[in-house]
Amino acid sequence: MSTHAPGHEDGPHTSDGPPPGGRYDALVIGGGVIGLVTAWRAAQRGLRTALVDPAPGGGAAWVAAGMLAAVTELHYGEQTLLGLNMASARRYPDFVAELEEAGGQDVGHRVCGTLAVAFDADDRAHLRELHTFQQGLGLESEWLTGRECRRLEPMLSPGVHGGLRVAGDHQVDPRRLTAALLIACERAGVAFHRDRAERLLLDGDRAAGVELTGGTRLAAERTVLAAGSLSGRLAGVPEDVLPPVRPVKGQVVRLSVPERYAPFLSRTVRAVVRGGPVYLVPRENSELVIGATSEELGWDTTVTAGGVYELLRDAHEVVPGITELPLVETSAGLRPGSPDNAPMLGPTALPGLLLATGHFRNGVLLTPITGDVMAEALTSGELPPEARPFTPQRFAAPSAAPSAAPSPGAPGAAHSPAQEQHT
Repeated sequence: MSTHAPGHEDGPHTSDGPPPGGRYDALVIGGGVIGLVTAWRAAQRGLRTALVDPAPGGGAAWVAAGMLAAVTELHYGEQTLLGLNMASARRYPDFVAELEEAGGQDVGHRVCGTLAVAFDADDRAHLRELHTFQQGLGLESEWLTGRECRRLEPMLSPGVHGGLRVAGDHQVDPRRLTAALLIACERAGVAFHRDRAERLLLDGDRAAGVELTGGTRLAAERTVLAAGSLSGRLAGVPEDVLPPVRPVKGQVVRLSVPERYAPFLSRTVRAVVRGGPVYLVPRENSELVIGATSEELGWDTTVTAGGVYELLRDAHEVVPGITELPLVETSAGLRPGSPDNAPMLGPTALPGLLLATGHFRNGVLLTPITGDVMAEALTSGELPPEARPFTPQRFAAPSAAPSAAPSPGAPGAAHSPAQEQHT
């Protein structure tokens, strides 16, 4: 069982001292996929950049399935978030090509599509409504009969009575993605401080860096808080600026597909079983990832017998043949949830402090666009148009909020074609 990435003994170096001049241009707190991509892009812009994390490469992405499924995972009332997710999904092919060259390794990117299936009349009606909603937003999805679903995926249960096919969905292996980002950061000159950030440092009314567990102080012109679900727990951050993030537990099971069963599934398969969602994500390395529970249990990362049982039981309803596959890993992680399930990106009301957190279920999907948005915010102080609805200041008190940007998850939020959404 694992809840985060193990330490990388031979990974990026640890910097013992400040850069020439004594102050970093950008200091990123958090070494998950969002912190890493922010540091990489900042360094590419010529900023003297440091990253603080006791074990960079962990975080929620370590246990994520890596579905890049903006269309399939569309939720009602999240049209503005859809815009951001679609924009990031479009950037993925070029992002992967650049990262694989910079990091020197494959990240497991596949354009394989998603098949969402229904088992009973209620599921079928729900998928039909989702199909209509998707079409109304100009998204591409195709309704299939149960027989057509089984023709695409012969391992599906005979109980499947229809489904939605989204050919444009794709996936990436989050663990490979994170490993490549670690290497890319090192090669770009990012200084790694393998310690815990204890307190934000202030210089008057401005963020000025961070104090580490051992007492070391790192000065920075701009500090980015990108610590996932831990982002709301950093001491020294003024209460009215502290990001409203919460941990949302997810349990995941990994199976191995022996060669004699290959190909087991050719695309991601999703379903709702007994009212609960389940997905099965086949990897090129013969791994099958099954997830994910969504549990509001605070900081608990225990892998439970009940959680594993429910995942395997529901997955068996969808694909009965999984009972023949070896079980290789169970894990649990904490997604960083925000009040509206959308990320907080860019400058806060405290000068010198920026946020890149609250990505919830979309962290891996939003990695490319988050890196670009944060690099722009760090160099110019401004957010690109597609990111402006996701300013951290949307959660400020009305009197303190600048302009009333629409809440990204609000039912009335407008959808901008220039933005586009998701996982």
